[in-house]
Amino acid sequence: MSNGTTGEIYRIDWLPGTDVLHGTCHCGAEHTAQDPVEMWEWMLGHPEGHRPRESNAS
Repeated sequence: MSNGTTGEIYRIDWLPGTDVLHGTCHCGAEHTAQDPVEMWEWMLGHPEGHRPRESNAS
């Protein structure tokens, strides 16, 4: 068993009143889906399908 941490944070929020899940990956990419399995496959499939938010830093 490993106790190492990667510092990667994945977040999935349920949008109340809907069947929609909204996920945010540690890279900043966002995705919505109704199927929890689809959501986790998207998150764990990094970087395929990920388009991180554009940075506003100059």
